[in-house]
Amino acid sequence: MSFTDAQRTDIRRFCGYPAYGAGASGFQGWRFFQAYGLLEYRLNNLSAAEEAVALQYVVTLQNLEMAVPNAAENLDTDQAAVWTRNRDEPRDRAALFDDWRRRLCAFLGIPPGPAVADPGITLVV
Repeated sequence: MSFTDAQRTDIRRFCGYPAYGAGASGFQGWRFFQAYGLLEYRLNNLSAAEEAVALQYVVTLQNLEMAVPNAAENLDTDQAAVWTRNRDEPRDRAALFDDWRRRLCAFLGIPPGPAVADPGITLVV
């Protein structure tokens, strides 16, 4: 069993790495990022059981990813009757999504890519 192109794309994206493109051409890709090469190696050499676990992560991450923009539906309501929205819901959902992204990277044994937020860095204005 091997991953489909769509599954590979989702795994790369969830791990925070840029689009792979049509192959190893140009100036980007695994030839220029050692961790990206490790990711591609892992995707090509996982056992069937490990692929199944990675796919469970993908399903979870797809659901969490969609929950972030869906949280925007309640941004216009601060209080309605006894219900009060969680002002931090979008941030909390994004943090949960990024946490699961880091978990997938840890399972695959690769460092999170440049698109995965670092929880240790906070911008204070």
